[in-house]
Amino acid sequence: MPKQLLAALTAQGVSVPFPIQGATLPNTLAGREALGRGRTGSGKTLAFGLALLARTAGQRAEPRQPLALVLVPTRELAQQVTDALAPYARAGRLRLATVVGGTSIGRQVNALRGGAEVVVATPGRLKDLIDRGDCRLDQVASSVLDEADQMTGMGFMPQVTELLDQVRPEGQRMLFSATLDSNVDRLVRRYLSDPVVHSVDPSAGAVTTMEHHVLHVHGTDKHRTTTEIAAREGRVIMFLATKRAVDKLTDHLLASGVRAKALHGGKAQSQRTRTLTQFKTGHVTVLVATNVAARGIHVDNLDLVVNVDPPTDYKDYLHRGGRTARAGESGSVVILVTPNQRRDVARLMTAVGIVPQTTQMRSGGEVLGRITNAQAPTGIPVTITAPVAARPQRSTSSHGRRRPASATRRASAHQAAVNAAA
Repeated sequence: MPKQLLAALTAQGVSVPFPIQGATLPNTLAGREALGRGRTGSGKTLAFGLALLARTAGQRAEPRQPLALVLVPTRELAQQVTDALAPYARAGRLRLATVVGGTSIGRQVNALRGGAEVVVATPGRLKDLIDRGDCRLDQVASSVLDEADQMTGMGFMPQVTELLDQVRPEGQRMLFSATLDSNVDRLVRRYLSDPVVHSVDPSAGAVTTMEHHVLHVHGTDKHRTTTEIAAREGRVIMFLATKRAVDKLTDHLLASGVRAKALHGGKAQSQRTRTLTQFKTGHVTVLVATNVAARGIHVDNLDLVVNVDPPTDYKDYLHRGGRTARAGESGSVVILVTPNQRRDVARLMTAVGIVPQTTQMRSGGEVLGRITNAQAPTGIPVTITAPVAARPQRSTSSHGRRRPASATRRASAHQAAVNAAA
């Protein structure tokens, strides 16, 4: 590892690699192609990011001709990867550009024209920039496909193959995924040459620090149960199947006194970014979302994910649940199941390879409170407004003393290591 990257790791408080990092880095730093499988939150970003930055360090990109590429399926994941790699890119004096839809294409064009060694991109916007003549991939020597299973499952396969066909054929390629299905296998056979394969976690992605609960509810009681869970102390992400259902539940929760906000693909990117920021800072306590939030979101100390609508695919369950119990933390994943959904959910759990705790549930009950910390909402409607100003949060040390903002910032820098690894 280049000395400047080692110094950056030390500055971020990172001294011991996560298993997926320790397994892949000796090979990828040496230039081997790699296929890495690890559950979401296992540290894949630094696993590929450090290798990519190390092998690009010391080079300068010509305008519009990046030297390294990371392809991701969602805008949120692109931003998270960028944030995770930024301190290390700065240490290696590498320019990092994020290329995603829903944001100013002019700024992205300027970043590419100015020369960016590393580009983190979603396929659609990158293809647009290439078609406009604002980017070329023929100098890309290191390329990464992150969350490959979702990429292929979202219909990106034609765009992904078109983009990978444009990078240097003799370059290094790395593919990381939580699961390996047939589409991912097609990419591996087509683009990876004699890759080293590292599978750190069980393929199902079960996490030992995560509890799984199937809560059987009556259809007429499901809405009230959902509201009581949302009114709990602490943050929670609630997943629903459709944008309309997300908006409807969010409106109901706000009217019930719960600080909730909606996140789905129908929102502008600026709205989605603002919503995530408000959720991470605690200004919003309930994130009501479709699967768009199931990847690329890291929130510290998020201990509960609720599947209000059960997912139809086991991979969606893994990635929804992967928002909690990240980087060694603990958490719970709950599915609310009505009688007509029981058979499908049983099949889902079998596919995931998990034996959940199954409980018959009623709203207002002690058991619901024990599992989810549910409580009755205030009933006083709330309106979510943007915070007037972001003030430094003061936190309490283990001895109960208040730490000054400077100490909190140092602690935040240390926490960034976990964020980056996740």
